[in-house]
Amino acid sequence: MTDTTAATAVHHEITVDVPQARAFALFTERFDDVKPRSHTLLEGLERSVLEPFVGGRLYDLGVDGSTLVWGTVVACEPPARLVFSWQLTPQFQVEADPSRFSEVEVRFVADGPGRTRVELDHRYLDRHGDGWESERDAVDHDAGWPLYLARFATVAAGRAVDAG
Repeated sequence: MTDTTAATAVHHEITVDVPQARAFALFTERFDDVKPRSHTLLEGLERSVLEPFVGGRLYDLGVDGSTLVWGTVVACEPPARLVFSWQLTPQFQVEADPSRFSEVEVRFVADGPGRTRVELDHRYLDRHGDGWESERDAVDHDAGWPLYLARFATVAAGRAVDAG
């Protein structure tokens, strides 16, 4: 990445002891366990959903039946790659203008027999406009993407994740 790109993106990765195809399936099928329960704009969260196909939504489903869409899948290449838009503002409200969406790419890279390196890049954060740096700092923080990946590692290890 160039210095400018690096300043407007974050990168995190983790290695899990499951084959590539299993890692991809766990991330997409168990997204409700990967995404922390506290990371929602809804009052009562029933579950979080990732629809693993181009045009699929990332959304939170409320206990009252309401839905809050906060992302759209723009590339889905099982078992290697998933890309989705991030449709939240620096104030963590839903953004309606597609020109102001950032993008998250998750790559699943085979790392020997039965191991997968999961590389996550959240890029184009500057598209969010004024205050985008605070959004970059939030998703880069321990309670941002590192927490999602830690929860994914727990899922991949076959252990129960806490409700957090």
